[in-house]
Amino acid sequence: MSALELSVVAAYALLLLVLSIYGSHRYAMAYLYHRHKYRLPTPKARFETLPRVTIQLPIFNEMYVTERLIAAVAKIDYPRDLLEVQVLDDSTDETQGIARACVERFRATGLDIAYLHRTNRQGFKAGALENGLAHAKGEFVAVFDADFIPEPDFLRRTIHFFTDGEIGMVQARWGHLNRDYSVLTQAQAILLDGHFVIEHTARNRSGRFFNFNGTAGIWRRTAIADGGGWQHDTLTEDLDLSYRTQLKGWRFVYLQDLVTPAEVPVEMNSFKSQQHRWAKGSIQTALKLWPLLRKAGLAKEVRREAWFHLTANVAYLLMIPLTILLPITVVVRVSHGWYEVLLLDIPFFAAATFSVVMFYATSQGEQGRSWWDRVKYLPLVMALGIGLSVNQARAVVEALMGYETGFTRTPKHGVKGAGESVARKRYKAALTFQPVVELALAAYMTYGVLYLVEREVYYSLPFLVLFQVGFAYVGLSSVYEGLRGTVLRWSRAQVPQPSAE
Repeated sequence: MSALELSVVAAYALLLLVLSIYGSHRYAMAYLYHRHKYRLPTPKARFETLPRVTIQLPIFNEMYVTERLIAAVAKIDYPRDLLEVQVLDDSTDETQGIARACVERFRATGLDIAYLHRTNRQGFKAGALENGLAHAKGEFVAVFDADFIPEPDFLRRTIHFFTDGEIGMVQARWGHLNRDYSVLTQAQAILLDGHFVIEHTARNRSGRFFNFNGTAGIWRRTAIADGGGWQHDTLTEDLDLSYRTQLKGWRFVYLQDLVTPAEVPVEMNSFKSQQHRWAKGSIQTALKLWPLLRKAGLAKEVRREAWFHLTANVAYLLMIPLTILLPITVVVRVSHGWYEVLLLDIPFFAAATFSVVMFYATSQGEQGRSWWDRVKYLPLVMALGIGLSVNQARAVVEALMGYETGFTRTPKHGVKGAGESVARKRYKAALTFQPVVELALAAYMTYGVLYLVEREVYYSLPFLVLFQVGFAYVGLSSVYEGLRGTVLRWSRAQVPQPSAE
């Protein structure tokens, strides 16, 4: 084996080692979850006189879901003289009229609801929330994004935790209104369940930091101020404020059993846009806050978990060189007759890949799903995670380079069941150059698959197929949606417009 070939194999092994460390973190999360899952959070006491609460509804061009959101919030069971609702609308389309009409309708029923419209959208969602706080009456502030449908008992089940003066925020678990819409929404639901069922529970009940998810949570207003308020120098203002507030000594509570249903993106390009924002924002937050975390005198386990939490998306950046090196190392080792050496991949992939199966199967099992329901979508979940590598790696690079981009809202269409088409609905995520790269990587992995099949070497074949399917699925779905949107826009442009005469 030449020096160049040896270098390639060594680089490949090093990448696998680092990725296996991040993969092994899932085992740590599962361990913490099982160790602490019975430490159920309970309020210290109950308010004898309920406090005033403001509910903030930040929306931007949400014409399909705004009315549903406001109607759900109007049903929340809380004394009307102690409840205020703010519709924080930065919209530039018909959503303005829909929101105004809803506000007027529910105000006529006696609900204290206000419509606050901004025209400059400065600070995006963080700016809207901060602007709303300047007018808010409540001592506590709940936030719901446009696609959420809070249960009527949301405030009754969260407010009493604030009888403990050290509690700054209470977060509910996200549910999935349109989980059964497609295999893509099924995979997203499983990914989110891993975060909300395992990670949030493990972090919160073991005393680690965890984060407000931007919606379906309620804050003590003084905790927001003490943490430095809503800031918009990252794309994840919720993660940023969460860590700043916990660094000030405030404690958070996570209620796994309080589920607030929401809509997951139904199109691949929308999903990629959302994931890009979350990944870039997490790295921006890490760069901003890690110096503070390092010097804060936190317990070692708290600081270590914060590192894994904030830097997890770096793994996607490492996936790109791994993808390039994987077929090359296979060819090098097979050409030298090193078939047995391929077995060395298995421990690394077990840590980096099999941990995914354990982690997400556990999250589904904890919700009472059958064995088959736990595992049938997991190959797609793994392939989807791999296929997102280009999207997420770009987000990490942009954050590391300090490249500024605006807050891109995830399109919501108000769909629930399979068969509801969104092709002709207004909001679409932009199509980028990424599918070209994703499809090129899929073709490249196809070469590796064919090479192994031809030589009847099957040790690494399942892993190459996962990469091949993942990049092909993400790339082809993105191209299909982009072309479909182009065709529909062209066909609408051909429809004769009515004469002005």
